[in-house]
Amino acid sequence: MRSLTITSLALVFAACATYLTPPPTPARPVVETLHGVTVTDPYRWLEDQNAPETRAWIDRQNAYTDAVLGHRPEQKRFAPRLEALLSTDQFATPIFRNGRYLYKHRGVGQDLYSIVMRRSANGAEEVLIDPAPLSPDHTTSVDIDDVTEDGTLLAYDVRRGGADEAEVRFFDIDAKHDTGAPLAAARYYGIELTPDRRMIYFTRAEASGPRLYRRAVAGGAEELLFGSGYTPDKIIYASLSDDARYLLIHVAYGSAPKKTEIYVDDLLDTAPPRTVVNDLDFRSYASLAGDKLVIQTNWNAPNDRVMVANLAQPQRDQWKEIVPENPKAAIQGVSLAGGKVFVSYLENVKPRITGYDLTGARGEDVSFETLGSLEDMSGTWSSPIAFFSFSSFHVPPTFYQYNVASRERTVFARQSAPVDPNQFNVEQVWYPSKDGTRVPMFVLTKKGFVRNGTAPTYLTGYGGFTSSSVPTYSSRAIAWVEQGGVYALANLRGGGEFGEAWHRAGMLEQKQHVFDDFIAAGEYLIAQHYTSSSHLGIAGGSNGGLLVMAAETQRPDLFGAVICRYPLIDMLRYDQFLVGSFWVPEYGSASSAADFPALYAYSPYQHVKQGTRYPATLFVTGDADTRVAPLHARKMTALMQASNGGDEPILLRYKTAAGHSGGEPLHVQVHSTAEELGFLWWQLTKP
Repeated sequence: MRSLTITSLALVFAACATYLTPPPTPARPVVETLHGVTVTDPYRWLEDQNAPETRAWIDRQNAYTDAVLGHRPEQKRFAPRLEALLSTDQFATPIFRNGRYLYKHRGVGQDLYSIVMRRSANGAEEVLIDPAPLSPDHTTSVDIDDVTEDGTLLAYDVRRGGADEAEVRFFDIDAKHDTGAPLAAARYYGIELTPDRRMIYFTRAEASGPRLYRRAVAGGAEELLFGSGYTPDKIIYASLSDDARYLLIHVAYGSAPKKTEIYVDDLLDTAPPRTVVNDLDFRSYASLAGDKLVIQTNWNAPNDRVMVANLAQPQRDQWKEIVPENPKAAIQGVSLAGGKVFVSYLENVKPRITGYDLTGARGEDVSFETLGSLEDMSGTWSSPIAFFSFSSFHVPPTFYQYNVASRERTVFARQSAPVDPNQFNVEQVWYPSKDGTRVPMFVLTKKGFVRNGTAPTYLTGYGGFTSSSVPTYSSRAIAWVEQGGVYALANLRGGGEFGEAWHRAGMLEQKQHVFDDFIAAGEYLIAQHYTSSSHLGIAGGSNGGLLVMAAETQRPDLFGAVICRYPLIDMLRYDQFLVGSFWVPEYGSASSAADFPALYAYSPYQHVKQGTRYPATLFVTGDADTRVAPLHARKMTALMQASNGGDEPILLRYKTAAGHSGGEPLHVQVHSTAEELGFLWWQLTKP
């Protein structure tokens, strides 16, 4: 017994010693002048991900994080509950083809989603693709790309870890085996199968730029159809009409672009594709509806509107408006099903779906009283069967089958979860940002919660790329709130909650508004006695990782702890790596004299100050992130560890399989989430 006690004390001492002294990182400054400003980068050598010295540094950082967090009891507070919430039946939206329903399903306790099929809405489930045998550590996942109209051929992707790149395979559903020749692992923007099962259309990102091809399912030569001359900062995606006569092509100028081009190609003739639009600095998306195009656009409509055009004359001067802009509700998406046009709206960040016909006559509404998330109607123009789903922070998703003709909805699948929604309260609050703009926020608490300024609070947000933040089901939020915490989601500028004007108010030279909105959210939660600075934690990923790092470097006094996942941080160099050029329309580029001042003013990596007491920070990233380069988190970890004037830990959890597209099996997800929540709880409940 005495030896066990001594060993335990030794482990605690070692953890504390390591906690106080993170592994040193040598600084090797690189100095350059950008637009007359001298900029120093002390850890550029960490950008080389595969260098032996970088790999050794990663190992030391993971060992340090293990020493600090590995013996913390707070993880055990969350792990059992997270396992119970996550180890349940979970589903994805079905695809209906010729009486067959194909979808993804993860059964109770399973690590991965399988691709399954029902032969009727309530029929028995048949497993088509089980990814478990594809990797011993269950880090290889599968997803549905397309299914032929007769429901007999499936195109599916195989993704290793969390990389964006995937291999595309083909599966004969009746014969129950793979068929044809797969497409090698790459970044694809869409796979379209022809009804006769013979051909595929696909867009692939290549070194020279995106290119649209046609190839036989069986293999053979790839025929280049479109894309020559487009550079890597563009995204091309294409879709076929239900009868495969027309090919609709979109060219996006980056993610959440300010500009899109649209072309339509009649595959029965040899004429070049007709131009739908290529002369507007606005965003438009089209869908094929028989012999017509349905177009969602923010051209002269910041909240978007819906137009229709004949395929024979699809040019912009032939567009006719069928759904006008609604000044009080921003259009989030347009989908077609059963010969109807379904428009998804957010009005004060509350969702609804409204159906219209091609003349603009309004039909049915789909909405729910509970604050939550209503997914777009999903279906095809020629089929009467469509699907949608609803969830909220504390309400597991329910997937509804919708008969467009009869307007009847039935439950197709409901995610099981051991949670009672009646034990929670979700409210929408509004607060003023720095410039007086009113910003909404969703706050989840346990029923009976009393505001006394001491609740450990998890504040998150995104604020970019027109992405709207709405309450979606979250085991993370449930587990946190059940312990007495507060979970808050802020609707920051840069998102799409209030249309394009809201988006543009948080991009390019206006990006600081996003950080002001987030900081103001924290101040509101403190002022309203939900929490206090020492009890306030923030978390975000990707663009949300940039968000929390900007907030931390601008207001380190406001927060008690920070979790930063897969982040953008060095905004002077982000566009030089991976697909960073996609985001130049959103952020700008430091290579531009016009863009540089705004980027330099908030770029977190350039605003870490020596001797500042920063809140405890946990960075999360990994090798399999092929979207946002992990170098951001590596460099920022080193810089903050070297600069921190306090003794709060600056930690890096670096993974080899996980990335932007997931890649973690269920049991690892449970551990990772418990580690993050345990880290926050430890820091936010310290005496």
